Amino acid sequence: MTDAALAQGGESRSAAGGRNPWLIAVVVSIATFMMVLDTSIANVALRNIAGSLAAGIDESTWVITTYLVANSVIIPISGWLADVIGRKRYYMLCVATFTGASLLCGLAPNLQMLILFRILQGLGGGGMAPSEQSILADTFPPEKRSQAFALYGIAVIVAPTVGPTIGGWLTDNFSWHWIFFINVPFGILSLALVQWLVVEPDVLERERRERLKGGLKVDWIGFILVVLALGCLEVFLDEGQRNDWFSSSFITSFAVISAVSLLILIPWELTRRDPIVDMRLLFMRQFGTSFLVMMAVGAVLYSTTQLLPQLQQTAFDYTATWSGLSMMPGGIAMLMLMPISGFASGFVQPKYLIIMGMSAVAIALWHLTSLAPDASFSFFAFARLFMMAGLPFLFIPISTAAYLGLPPRKTNQASALINVARNIGGSIGVSLTNTVIAQNAQLHQSNLIANTAQSSSTYQQTLRQVSEFFTAQGSPAVEAKAQAVGWVGQLIGRQATLLAYVDVFRYTAIATAVLVPLALLLRSPKASQPPK
Repeated sequence: MTDAALAQGGESRSAAGGRNPWLIAVVVSIATFMMVLDTSIANVALRNIAGSLAAGIDESTWVITTYLVANSVIIPISGWLADVIGRKRYYMLCVATFTGASLLCGLAPNLQMLILFRILQGLGGGGMAPSEQSILADTFPPEKRSQAFALYGIAVIVAPTVGPTIGGWLTDNFSWHWIFFINVPFGILSLALVQWLVVEPDVLERERRERLKGGLKVDWIGFILVVLALGCLEVFLDEGQRNDWFSSSFITSFAVISAVSLLILIPWELTRRDPIVDMRLLFMRQFGTSFLVMMAVGAVLYSTTQLLPQLQQTAFDYTATWSGLSMMPGGIAMLMLMPISGFASGFVQPKYLIIMGMSAVAIALWHLTSLAPDASFSFFAFARLFMMAGLPFLFIPISTAAYLGLPPRKTNQASALINVARNIGGSIGVSLTNTVIAQNAQLHQSNLIANTAQSSSTYQQTLRQVSEFFTAQGSPAVEAKAQAVGWVGQLIGRQATLLAYVDVFRYTAIATAVLVPLALLLRSPKASQPPK
């Protein structure tokens, strides 16, 4: 049985049945692309959503936050749910929920209903990726998993890259409603193909019946702790900067609840016979290291995907469409390099590919520190291309290495935790970078304003030149001087913001470089065979 991972008794766990396993990989990647796309597609449309639904910008951010919270809550328990409900059945339930919620989001008459439907959409979407990775890990033998994850990785990594482009184009040319409606046909197609082509292996169905033989035992305390720990953590990270972190009792309360719940969750789950989240996996050297490295990948991928469009639209006056287009070369680079990375993973140990990939990303981030006030479209496009070129050599080796040495029955739980790592890393990365930008922009602005003292000859010369410009445009002398002072103030604000972004790129590059040696903790494939 060379086309599937085998159970302990020699039975196939493949979801392909007698079909080509690559067909299954394509089928499950359709819904993956749709779900991951939704994590970034709404970012560029927040202003339009707020204006259409008569809401403030701060209120509209809950459209993003609630989706991420729902995602964070369902992902860690999705492995347990797949074991109890049945993997195929659970996967189709998630796709159907996500698709139906997408339609409702597009039809939402007000912000409150949109937020409610986004929660439902997040719950459906959160369970899809772990189920898909579990299907691939069981359908392909270890020596072919890297190529399978390469195909899957195109959806996982390219989707957040093209999300701003698609979201910007739909918003500029149609309306924000279409960023949700676009999911519906793909969801229906995915459901039809999964029902037709994906098989639920007999061994998984038998394991499910054995689990339920003595009645369904639900770890309700573990479930509540997971909801509180990860749900509150997501709110803390996503809303912290807007509410000035610990100076807000709202944010402080969520931070305390998350920390206390996590401290209770770990020992609780470690002592359960049937935990809702198998925390023991995190204490295995191979899987635990893969978890940490995947967090780093998520932090870089999601933070830079949000940072660059944000920078372009605030400091360079790009439209949503043009900021999205500048991200496209990176998506094309990953599309081309994913198969190469999957092929290389069959010959090169994962840890060496991870070292190469993280080093490439660190160098690309350092290159962004040369950002200038007159940076061109090509600068952003090529910078994104260089950065994204390293990510295929991270995502695929990590996904492959994470399953090495795991018993087949742990596949669902492992898939859930790896996706938790990517999401938590992404949330931490976005939160930290936004905080650094806000705080350092104020610091740089204070330093720049110090150079605008009335006694400064450079400042007086600049004011005189700018005043002469406005006078030539027809403004009276007094008004021209006031306009000149305002122009200098705007220039200082833009430069301070630009310097803050440069700081973020510098810190991120250093952090990525520091994490490179972490990959050396991964074992070679031959030393990580699954237990018999």
